Amino acid sequence: MLANFLIPVLDDGWRFIAVFAAVTFLAALTGIAWLFWPLMALTLWSVYFFRDPPRSVPQEDGLLIAPADGLVQMVAEAAPPAELGLGDQPLTRVSIFLSVFDVHINRAPCAGMVETMAYRSGKFLNAAADKASEDNERMAIAFRRADGRLIGCVQIAGWVARRIVCSVKPGQTVAAGERFGHIRFGSRTDLYLPPGARLLVAAGQRMIGGETVMAELDPAIGAPRSAIEF
Repeated sequence: MLANFLIPVLDDGWRFIAVFAAVTFLAALTGIAWLFWPLMALTLWSVYFFRDPPRSVPQEDGLLIAPADGLVQMVAEAAPPAELGLGDQPLTRVSIFLSVFDVHINRAPCAGMVETMAYRSGKFLNAAADKASEDNERMAIAFRRADGRLIGCVQIAGWVARRIVCSVKPGQTVAAGERFGHIRFGSRTDLYLPPGARLLVAAGQRMIGGETVMAELDPAIGAPRSAIEF
C-alpha cells in the first residue's frame, strides 16, 4: 500500500488533491477533530486514486493489451457502438470494471492511429450492468493498426464516475500501452476484439492496464503492413 503512494500522480488529479488537502487543513485549524480525520482519509485516498504507475508493455505486435486496470466483468458477443465504424456484426466484447480502488488511466490496447472518436452523453447506470454499454455516457475510440484492422475501445462512465477524460485526437499515432485518458471515479472500459482474435482472459480475471495480454490477433487477417501508413 505504501508503494502506491510513492509512485507518480496523474497531473489532472493534483487539483482534486489540493482541494481535499485545503479543506483538511481548515478543519485542523478550527480544531474539528471529528471532521479532520475523515477529510485526511479522503485526501490520502485521492492521492491513491490518481496514482500513475509505470507499466512494462509487451512489445510483440500481434497482441492486444488491457486498456485498463480492473476486473473482467463479462465477456459477450455484442454489436459494437455504431459510431466506431466496426459494422453491425457481433464482436467479442470484453468489459473491464474499474472500482474506486483501481488505477483509472486508460491505455491504448495496441499501436496504431486514432481513426475515430465519438462522445455520446447518456445515463449513469452501474457500470457493471450489461446495459451500461448502450445507455451510459461514453467515449468510443477506434484504433487502426498498421495491418489495417480496427480495434474498438470504449470509455464508459458509471454511477460514481461523472467525467470522461480523453487526451488523444483523430489522426494521432499512439504506441501500445500509451496513456490516452482516464475516468473519474469508478467506471468501465470495453474492448472489442476483431474477427479471428484469440481471447486469452476470462470473466473474473483481474487486468493490469498496459501489461495484461488480453488477446492474440490472427496474423493471416488484415491488410499487408506496407498498405497502411501512419
